[in-house]
Amino acid sequence: MTQLMTFENIREHESLSMYRDTKSARKVMMKEIKRVIEANPIFRGRLEFPIVKGERLRRLINQSLNWQHMQCEDPHQNPAIDTLFVDHVCDPQVCIQHSPSIENNAKPSQTISYQSPACSVKSSLSTVAQYASRIGGSFPAKNPATKVIEDSDVLSKRMPIVTVDEVTSTITDHGQNHISELAISKDLPSTVIRTLNEGSSPVSMDFHPVWLTVLLVGTSAGEIGLWDVSCGGKMVARNFNVWDLGACSMALKVALEKDSHVSVNRVLWSPDGFLFGVAYSKHVVQLYSYIGGDELDQILEIDAHLGGVNDLAFSSPEGELLVITCGDDRTIKVWDVVSGNRCFTFEGHDAPVYSVCPHIKDNIPFIFSVSTVGRIKVWLYDNLGDRIDYDAPGLGCTKMAYSADERLFSCGTSKGGESYLVEWDDTVGCFKRVYKGLGPNPLSAVQFDITRNQLLAAGDDHMVKFWHMDNTQLLKAIDADGGLPANPHIRFNSDGTLLAVSSSGNQIKILANANGLDLLQGCGNDSIDASGVESETSRKNGNVAEVNSKTTGEATYGEKAWETIERPSQCQSLQLCADVKRTKISKLIYTNAGDAILALTSNAIHLLWKWPQNDLSSSGKATTKVQPLLWRPTSGLQLMSNDLSSTNPEETMPCFALSKNDSYLMSASGGMISLFNVISFKTMRKVMAPPPAATCLAFDPRDNNVVAIGMDDSTIMIYNARLDKVTNALAGHTKRVTSLAFSTSMKSLVSSGADAQIFVWNADEWKIQKSKALQIPDGSKLRALLQIPDGNKLRALSDSDTHVQFHEDQLHFLIVHKTHLAIYEVKELGCVNKWVSDSSEPISHATFSCDSQTVYASFVDGTIGIFDASVLVLCCRIKPSAYLPADISYTVYPLVIAGHPQKPTQFAVGLSNGEVHVLEPLESEGEWGILPTVKRNLESSAPAKTTFQGFLYE
Repeated sequence: MTQLMTFENIREHESLSMYRDTKSARKVMMKEIKRVIEANPIFRGRLEFPIVKGERLRRLINQSLNWQHMQCEDPHQNPAIDTLFVDHVCDPQVCIQHSPSIENNAKPSQTISYQSPACSVKSSLSTVAQYASRIGGSFPAKNPATKVIEDSDVLSKRMPIVTVDEVTSTITDHGQNHISELAISKDLPSTVIRTLNEGSSPVSMDFHPVWLTVLLVGTSAGEIGLWDVSCGGKMVARNFNVWDLGACSMALKVALEKDSHVSVNRVLWSPDGFLFGVAYSKHVVQLYSYIGGDELDQILEIDAHLGGVNDLAFSSPEGELLVITCGDDRTIKVWDVVSGNRCFTFEGHDAPVYSVCPHIKDNIPFIFSVSTVGRIKVWLYDNLGDRIDYDAPGLGCTKMAYSADERLFSCGTSKGGESYLVEWDDTVGCFKRVYKGLGPNPLSAVQFDITRNQLLAAGDDHMVKFWHMDNTQLLKAIDADGGLPANPHIRFNSDGTLLAVSSSGNQIKILANANGLDLLQGCGNDSIDASGVESETSRKNGNVAEVNSKTTGEATYGEKAWETIERPSQCQSLQLCADVKRTKISKLIYTNAGDAILALTSNAIHLLWKWPQNDLSSSGKATTKVQPLLWRPTSGLQLMSNDLSSTNPEETMPCFALSKNDSYLMSASGGMISLFNVISFKTMRKVMAPPPAATCLAFDPRDNNVVAIGMDDSTIMIYNARLDKVTNALAGHTKRVTSLAFSTSMKSLVSSGADAQIFVWNADEWKIQKSKALQIPDGSKLRALLQIPDGNKLRALSDSDTHVQFHEDQLHFLIVHKTHLAIYEVKELGCVNKWVSDSSEPISHATFSCDSQTVYASFVDGTIGIFDASVLVLCCRIKPSAYLPADISYTVYPLVIAGHPQKPTQFAVGLSNGEVHVLEPLESEGEWGILPTVKRNLESSAPAKTTFQGFLYE
């Protein structure tokens, strides 16, 4: 320092010569600081500037432009980027010109000005979800006077006008191999096979989500009707009337006095198909329950809006079913289906609200709403106002819809008659596709629909027009033999095999493809109409007519053919003892060795009973002669238990799977999935914290390290325990996955879900091989669901879980639904046999015996049915009095049933009170019997059949 004082300029010193000026000094200093930091091993390699994608940069710029211009009273279109660097205010505009039509965009290089919902952070639904998740699902209230940006993802109130490039012919693979467009074109439902005659003009239609041939129709005269399109018959018709006029508002009464005419604006089934809603042109929404026959149950009437109710939709954001309505009073309202209470009211539109579209993305539920002037808003389920605000193309009546694979589409018509069908990319920031081929429609808005994650259809220019989702060019247009109005209403059934199209003369034409024709022919003898239901007298007499249907394989029987066991002396049973407090048994299984039973209770505790080797049981296998021991490890560890979710345990879906060597158990009870060592009871690992929660599990028999996990968000995860990671995610179901089963010989995984769909997956490539919607039997049989003990009516109705289990031959599998049992073959998903319950109680569970010659089924009334698996004939019925104590409550019944892996005549049941019972036939009989005379009669009366490994085919 002393030496430096002798210099006129300290930079003359050799060690300071590089510090020539301020800029160079800073640069040298930065290099030195960087060198010092990099010398620290903690920071080494971590000073690289992160790679920022172009989309992210564009998003940040757009957000900045939003923030800059949202405060302008008259924001300009296409604001210049250099306005970001000054405190800018837009000058008032003399006039505003509308942008040109999308259809006029001839070249990909041309651009069009639009207010796009995805062009900024404001429009990105993924951003909405990310931001909401960071702050607990809620947003700060909008206050223009005190806006503060705290994060780069904060959403602005008004969006800029941006340019959008039209995509012309690029086809994108979305995870599945698309078949050729030619094959798709041939598979379109284009053949008119039915014409339904309504009394007035149809204005809204919706197919039942499960009964694929049941069509709900609403008309301009206020009538609703239910049609069975398989036979062309109208099952139910109801004209509009107010159920309780005294409870209605004065505004509704005045409106009806001035003009009594009321039309239907929208009809819609709930996702499970047990309810449907009707929105009328005057104030009212009505909800009905339909479970077959010619009866409708009135569930709820809501005086919802001032003026017309323009649209409705169902949603279950928190597991409880809600109905969402919108109307002429410029509001959107959310109602509880059970109580009828209004949960939310969303206000902010400056014109009548035309449509609503609820959805859940990244576990954040939200609602789209579109006004009659094309203003689109997005709302969360709170009272903090809209989160997104932008314009639909054409600024007219528009409807939005998500496909099952999370792709967003909209279709609308401007006041000038220009129509727009577009796909949105809600993560990048632009229209993804603008579909060509729609003509001018000055009279009404174009209606559209989506099917099978492949096709879009719209009623336009007296035709039905089709597009492949990944190609903007028109795929095909059909006129349905002529007679269609300018903008016909259209609706696909859930598997896309049938299409309903409104026609002139108050008619509805039903179009079908080849599979649709087969569906109608197959349903011809199994009508939903009550005329196909057995009479009450015949049911009381125990008569069931034997019918062998070639189309469904369903068999019922003409005389009481089964043996009834109703006393303890008629069978062998054993109640397993446990000194542990337990609730109902949720899952039950024998170990593969057959020497133990493992149960999972609803309070997430695992109980393992092991049979000792002694004189009464030299093999150590499970038997009713010896009481097993409730197993506890010598290490002193507690019983294996799962993490419980924060929700009500009764609302979770417990699941577990045991490895082939009985050493490892994977299990979940709504919380994380636990991997246990069954020998030591040690918890090896916990994975996959919800949401979503696991709902079913299955080990791959070829590799104990691979587990298929069904989730409550409808996906299937393929988890590798050795790698501790998910290797594949399978999407196909639309509701929670309820059961999984592997076939070793077919190298396939079969899944079933609450959507009543079956999927067959290739277990090597994890791609869909085949899928099919289950045909749920006649709805009159579902009335038994209303009698479930302690069951809420609506909750019971919405429970459509199905379960699958493979036959011993690995080529067929058992389907269990509360209304019926069915045997399917894997390759083509053909139904070989079906048994439909004619009792007043639904099926709670069912399983094959180890040799697959018998099916054991439990019922909610406590009865156990034993069936011949080859023809699904009821051979024996065990009443609760045969295995339950006399003083036990009548509400106790088997929830689950499991077959012994080596003894085909032994099975165990897990009860709703937490008990487990093992049952076997008497030693003197050796098997669960069918009366010999009846067996001979069945064999002699059966038509000639060909036997294939235990299964009979016509």
